Amino acid sequence: MSVSGLTARALQKLQQTTHKTLTRSLDRHVKLAVTGFSGSGKTAFITALVKHLTTQATAQNLPFFEVVREQRLIACKQVPQSALDVPRFEYQHAVQHLLADPPSWPPSTQRINTLTLALKFRSAQGVRQHLSETHTVYLELIDYPGEWLMDLPMLNQDFASWSEQQLNRLKKTDYAQVSAPFLQQLEQFDACAAVNESELTTMAGLYAGVLKQLKAHTQLAQLQPGRMLIPGELDGAPILQFFPLPAPQNASEQSQYHHLEQRFEAYKKQVITPFYREHFCRFDRQLVLVDLLSALNDGHTTLTETQAALSDTLAMFRHGKSGLLGRLFRPSIDKVLFAANKCDSVALADQDKLTRLLHALLIPSENELKFSGVDIDTMAISSVKSTQPKQLTEQGKPLSCIYGKPVGESNYISYLPPIPPEHLPTEQQWPKQGYEFLSFEPYPAYQGQIEHIRLDHVLQFLLGDKLL
Repeated sequence: MSVSGLTARALQKLQQTTHKTLTRSLDRHVKLAVTGFSGSGKTAFITALVKHLTTQATAQNLPFFEVVREQRLIACKQVPQSALDVPRFEYQHAVQHLLADPPSWPPSTQRINTLTLALKFRSAQGVRQHLSETHTVYLELIDYPGEWLMDLPMLNQDFASWSEQQLNRLKKTDYAQVSAPFLQQLEQFDACAAVNESELTTMAGLYAGVLKQLKAHTQLAQLQPGRMLIPGELDGAPILQFFPLPAPQNASEQSQYHHLEQRFEAYKKQVITPFYREHFCRFDRQLVLVDLLSALNDGHTTLTETQAALSDTLAMFRHGKSGLLGRLFRPSIDKVLFAANKCDSVALADQDKLTRLLHALLIPSENELKFSGVDIDTMAISSVKSTQPKQLTEQGKPLSCIYGKPVGESNYISYLPPIPPEHLPTEQQWPKQGYEFLSFEPYPAYQGQIEHIRLDHVLQFLLGDKLL
């Protein structure tokens, strides 16, 4: 590349940084971390957020979002993104799935995407209303594969501690059947032998197969490395060909163990660290989407693993209050909302139970966040409604059911869902029959308008103070 080309790129990056710094200094730029594990509904949430703000921003549809209820939101539109090296979030493609006849869920994310919205509004108070009649806040959203999120805690581990954690997880009763072929071969693997590339490739393939099966048949979140599931441009690269291995007593620098350790460290340095620095270090607000119902379907072990995964992942973000200089040079997340998504898969009267269950799972993490001065809240939401409540009577007894079309089915059904627990049950308290919550397709949009549950509460908590 020529010097002039490099200079142009450097100037362009400087202009982007200067613009973002200026808007941050005026509190006009909000970078929202929409975080969640695979299947938690990040893509559908972002699609719904854009749809409601751009074409459905009415007081009837978003009554708890003050800037809309008070008719101060003039308009919202998508604007060109500042990160020109990151693919654009394909909103039109995603929303077409929700508005189709019949509707379907947008495809899961296979890469990093970004999108920026400009919200033009009239100020209600403070200095702003005296400076200008209207103001604009820029909302930047990042979408990414949930599998990649789970790699972040690896930055705090070495190969030995990571291996021990992963092997202990694979040996748990609920996952042992899937893990058995890999674990059996691992017993025969000589970690102290000289490097055998063919053997390492075979073992890494077995381990990747275990991760893929666990993803397909369970809701286990901590499937690492996440790029084995969605490798992108790294498909087939040696940097992905490692697997957990018990630490031997006397392994030389020429041993297979040491070689795998080098690959593990290279993966952290060349894959996870850039992903973290470029996309996770400058957030202002955070939404954490959690699919509690799928975890409950899986069983007690997966629900406790979900609790651990949430704690480990939250620890990787920078939380705390940011003053002016902090917003400019070292922004921290000062508001975190935890949302139990897909809440309309339970009866209306039981949705609050999901909120209490999520709160119970998060008590240790919430305490740390509160100590850092972070405002937090917990609620049950459905960014896109997939069912409608329906009252039925059986033998004179009223039943609170839901009406919708299960995923993969062609007919709508009336369904009496299980009652979710309000706390984390012990293994002894877990119901013998377990839980069986159904997953539903999006409910058909009426005249191009999709429905939500508490999306306006989410917007008010995360953005309301930026739009005063």
